[in-house]
Amino acid sequence: MEENKLAWVLHSVAKRMRADFEQSQQFNHNLSAGESRERIAHSFLDHQLPGHVEAICGAEIATAAGEVSPQCDIVLVDRSTPPLTHLQGYQIVPSECVYGMIEVKTRLDKQDLIDACEKIRKVKALPKTAYFPHPSHFPPRCQRYGKTYPYIPTSGMIFAFDSISLDTLGEHFIEWCSDKEPEERPDSIWILGKGYFVWTYPANGLVHGSPEPGSSLLAMEPWHDEDILLPLALQLNMMFANAWMPPLRLTDHARQHPVGVTKRIWKESERSASE
Repeated sequence: MEENKLAWVLHSVAKRMRADFEQSQQFNHNLSAGESRERIAHSFLDHQLPGHVEAICGAEIATAAGEVSPQCDIVLVDRSTPPLTHLQGYQIVPSECVYGMIEVKTRLDKQDLIDACEKIRKVKALPKTAYFPHPSHFPPRCQRYGKTYPYIPTSGMIFAFDSISLDTLGEHFIEWCSDKEPEERPDSIWILGKGYFVWTYPANGLVHGSPEPGSSLLAMEPWHDEDILLPLALQLNMMFANAWMPPLRLTDHARQHPVGVTKRIWKESERSASE
């Protein structure tokens, strides 16, 4: 088989990511373990996401109704997103601008898996309501999770630098998913050097970007020793290359909060009389 240049490059990147992570665990005293792993994962995502999508570390997500999510490891947003707060790396972004979120783990076991799944479920449930009406009679629609949306619903992924065995992890994951709707479930799970979990499309059994009603869970190991970054790059392209955002109506996030106190009003008749 002819050598695939992209696979070769990403295999080298995977080696560097593992080396950087191992080094950060030993020598990086300025960052917590969580911050180290998030920055390493972010450095890869930053080069693989489409140009209109931006990866943000350590952001919270706010809705127009005033709900705020827990802090997410990595949030994928439209590049036009106005941060509601941006101080010393801390950001709050409107839920309407969010395309996806990624939870990053050092070693994924049952407890960390369940914690990540529950966090993803809560973030996915955040409503997206603050949009201007679309000027077209035929506004764009997104088909995902067996439903139709007037926006891109938030996707959720898990990335880990290590894990328990894929078989055991898969059993825990499918057990958690058993009473959850497709839109509540993580869209994929990725373990560096070990493998990944994706969903199949019910009609043909092929790999699909998101879980649909009737989807099966598929555990995959890396091809030979190529690691997981090539299929992850393809997954990111599949999920976000055509992502779009309706025009954001930021005034909805202000709700009924006063924007000032009227001091004086000049009427046109008063201006004319003074001339």
